[in-house]
Amino acid sequence: MYIHNLDPVLFDFGLISIRWYSLSYILGILIGWWYGKKIISKVINKNENNLSISEFDDLITYIVLSIILGGRLGYVLFYNYNYYLENPFEILMIWKGGMSFHGALLGIILGCYIFSIKRGVKTFVILDVIACVSPIGIFLGRLANFINGELYGKVTTLPFGIIFPKVDNLTRHPSQLYEAFLEGFLLFIILNFILFSRDYIKGLSSSLFLILYGVFRIISEIFREPDTQVGYIMGQLTIGSILSFLMVLAGATMLTKIKWANQK
Repeated sequence: MYIHNLDPVLFDFGLISIRWYSLSYILGILIGWWYGKKIISKVINKNENNLSISEFDDLITYIVLSIILGGRLGYVLFYNYNYYLENPFEILMIWKGGMSFHGALLGIILGCYIFSIKRGVKTFVILDVIACVSPIGIFLGRLANFINGELYGKVTTLPFGIIFPKVDNLTRHPSQLYEAFLEGFLLFIILNFILFSRDYIKGLSSSLFLILYGVFRIISEIFREPDTQVGYIMGQLTIGSILSFLMVLAGATMLTKIKWANQK
């Protein structure tokens, strides 16, 4: 049994501190940026798609803004609407925490769509690259969640359960690590194996990302304690599992259309 005693602050310089959570965002973007260029040069542009490395460099600004704005607004709308309705100025205080993956996802899709119109690049080509690199950031983010002792799991009697003293003295599932493995590591392996092992099909990686992430997140939600301000919805459903189910439906619809288009 492990008692969680990790410090969320990596370095503290007094007025300025560096937190593991902030570092996970920075590393996720930088590593994803580098790996995205590899995908473009080795897969995307070998199939006569017009997404250049320099355009991908310009896209990063859109992605960063999309993650921050989408993630924050998603958290406000999906997870804590009543609180921020009464405290609207705190919406801007992102350093206090509160980011939604599903909100960030919607933000990225919108940001990529706007970028594709301005640059004349097909939206799904961009989203395919983002889909294959996103699990890197998700993996690092979930590890940071674990270090912070947040998004903890339900009570368990399993021998690998963890006590989070800031919560209580009960042994709980390390649900953050489950998510890091499923939504980060495993999702990355599957998507990139498919991308590099067969002919590139536009939109395939994007649709599979929606389906697989949605399924993995629904599984993870079984072991994860729901957000206290939201709780369960309609029995044992959480807002995370509901939004993930919608992801699966959207991905399945996209995948069906892709199969029809390639059979013609």
